[in-house]
Amino acid sequence: MSSSPTTPSASASPSVLPAGPVDVRLIVTDMDGTLLDGDGRIPDGLWPVLDELRRRGVLFSPASGRQYATLERQFARARDGMVFIAENGTYVVRDGAELSADPLDPAVAARIVATARGLAAGGTDLGAVVCGKRSAYVERTDEAFLAEARKYYARLETVPDVTAVDDEIIKVALFDFGPAELTTAPALESFTETHQVVVSGQHWVDVMNRTADKGAAVRRLQRDLGITPAQTLVFGDYLNDLEMLDTADWSFAMAGAHPAVLDRARYVAPAHTENGVLRVIARLLDLPAEPAAG
Repeated sequence: MSSSPTTPSASASPSVLPAGPVDVRLIVTDMDGTLLDGDGRIPDGLWPVLDELRRRGVLFSPASGRQYATLERQFARARDGMVFIAENGTYVVRDGAELSADPLDPAVAARIVATARGLAAGGTDLGAVVCGKRSAYVERTDEAFLAEARKYYARLETVPDVTAVDDEIIKVALFDFGPAELTTAPALESFTETHQVVVSGQHWVDVMNRTADKGAAVRRLQRDLGITPAQTLVFGDYLNDLEMLDTADWSFAMAGAHPAVLDRARYVAPAHTENGVLRVIARLLDLPAEPAAG
């Protein structure tokens, strides 16, 4: 499939992007496999783009399964006024103030953890991360697991029992060293009747309230700010981005995204390794020059 920013996805209409600027007021982007480069870093070209977006009154919002503290740290040099959609939409913060949250029943969190413990006892190589507003909590202490958890949770505490922490829980994330979509996710099927069970990466599964997802967070933001889907630009690559894509007329799957994401989005952006997000933003908003691929 071509990675041109004018390429509609397989399910999109055959129209191409307009040559002139589009009235975009809100840009929402996933992080891993979407905005971040092949080394997992924010591309250097984003910072001048953020300055120009702020000058034009366009709100830029990272939307991720990552913790709020992690996102705030990553965007420290440009975080003022930015809305962070953290923990797959369960916790939304702007300038340190909570805009919305969707806490998880502690009893449900305990049941998820019990399922994870049972899987681990049966030989599955996984660990649970209980995500609170103040911090994330783990019981597993080996460096291999902690190294993976630290990538997404800047505030991470090791505790004897993650079901006994004194915090408001918003999500439980499970890291599976194998393919999570084939191992951990099926074991959580009983929770799908009442909660969201989302495969948010090759090795991660998140369990949240049914009312919580990135799309719900974006819709609340649109409503509060008076921004329409026609004024919204969204980028994603994995299954936890599906609902978010539905909030925007300008919805982009990254080249190489999960097949379900490619089917759901209206357009396909160049791959994250080719600065796809920046190139589409430059094209649609008629910025001075599209960032070079690399």
